[in-house]
Amino acid sequence: MADTLDGRFDMIVLHSYLVLDRLKGAEPRFRQDLVDEFFRDMDYSLRELGVGDLSVGKKVRKMAEVFYGRVAAYDTALAAEGNALVAALARNVFPDDPAAAESDGAARLADYARDQRSHLAAQDVKAIAGGQVSFREPTP
Repeated sequence: MADTLDGRFDMIVLHSYLVLDRLKGAEPRFRQDLVDEFFRDMDYSLRELGVGDLSVGKKVRKMAEVFYGRVAAYDTALAAEGNALVAALARNVFPDDPAAAESDGAARLADYARDQRSHLAAQDVKAIAGGQVSFREPTP
């Protein structure tokens, strides 16, 4: 995946999703605070990039639609069997690459997400809510 603003957004969304997924059924206030902080940071980042005040709200609303759409897609994909996560990541993270569903990139990202999900499952929810969360380094 290219190092672009969209690519970075996708990785922040994926990692935020993984933390939110880990905390399902626990720490509801922290989960909401995390989502709120995510959107505050997106607002701030857009302003830092020079986006005009009048367009920031519209752009953040669009980001919220994308965020919640991906959360739903990843939830559905992880609950399904087979390559559903690969397909969801190909569709969402690699939208300009129609071959991504069959490319190594989407499959490797799905493996990475599953690995991170397992890694997060071993971490204490109170520690995560207290800011003590870790992710594994990706394998090359």
